[in-house]
Amino acid sequence: MTQNTLYDKSSSILDFRAGSHKRLEMMKRIHALDLGALTSNDSDPLYLAINDLKNDLGESEIASGRFFLREHVIEEISRLSDEELPRYLRYRYAYEVYPSKKEVREYPPLVQIEPASICNYRCVFCYQVDARLSNKKNGHMGVMDIGLFREIVDELDGNVEAVTLASRGEPTVNKALPEMLSYMSGKFLASKINTNASMLDENLCHAILSSDLQTLVFSADAAAEPLYSKLRVGGNLEKVVRNVERFNEIKNRHYPGSRLITRVSGVSYSDHQNMDDMMDFWNRFVDQVAFVDYNPWENVYDSEKKGIVKPCSDLWRRLFVWWDGQVCPCDVDYLTTLSNDQFPTRSLRDIWNGDSYSSLRQRHLSKERQSIEPCARCVVI
Repeated sequence: MTQNTLYDKSSSILDFRAGSHKRLEMMKRIHALDLGALTSNDSDPLYLAINDLKNDLGESEIASGRFFLREHVIEEISRLSDEELPRYLRYRYAYEVYPSKKEVREYPPLVQIEPASICNYRCVFCYQVDARLSNKKNGHMGVMDIGLFREIVDELDGNVEAVTLASRGEPTVNKALPEMLSYMSGKFLASKINTNASMLDENLCHAILSSDLQTLVFSADAAAEPLYSKLRVGGNLEKVVRNVERFNEIKNRHYPGSRLITRVSGVSYSDHQNMDDMMDFWNRFVDQVAFVDYNPWENVYDSEKKGIVKPCSDLWRRLFVWWDGQVCPCDVDYLTTLSNDQFPTRSLRDIWNGDSYSSLRQRHLSKERQSIEPCARCVVI
């Protein structure tokens, strides 16, 4: 088991097995853009992204803070039209580079919306094992009202490109999820859902595929029982595989033109996990397979201080909106101790640029992270 490893969310995707020919193809498309017709502002993220890509060196650029095309980004671009490409590049540059430059614009590059904080699993590496969160008596459990969801989407529409429906719970617990997908359809270029796939029934498959969702992530950490059930307590691998297979059948039969990317994403948690076996097993069902380093989410409030002074990238990358409208800078802070901001009492724009967020960023920049809870006990950078 990996312990106290620095967890960089920007580089957590390990392997998509993409080819260099696709990278070259995407670079040609990007260089063919008429930048002069699109922007004359040299501070425009689109201008900056294309300028960096003129000297694209691939993955080696990560250390320089320059923008480059990660493998999964190449795949996302390949499914976009030329008209959509400038919007996407602006978003992706902001997501990748603003955290390293410590730059804040009007809205965050990514907003994660929590359809439900409830989960039917109790994964051993997840904060759902903490009764302070999952015990309904403590008030953290619930599902988002469709009216509140619409208000969130209405503010983000035209201001944010990346919206992920996931956070502390399982999104498919919320019966309004199909309506949510329908309402957000056509508004974003980097929308995503994370699900354990245990409740992925036929109706939900159609709801996902009839929307313009860009990425569907199935969370799984093993390729065989009993390891799957030991890690994802309450889960059943056979049922999940059956649901994913049905999803593929519906996609191939009824939505042959779908540009949805499917991905299995797991946590590298145990020495008993064999990454090659999991890659081989899950690649049969999805477009991409990825694994992230273990981050001890499940006990952050009780763990030892980590001694990390480097600022957390999430403060410049994303914000989280819980099911009840509470806004939090970080899902590692699953008990919401860092913020008392509430939407729609305050707009997401005002929260992102407000005193609470600004103060937290400044304290991180001033190397005060070890005096902030739970930041002092977290390994995310």
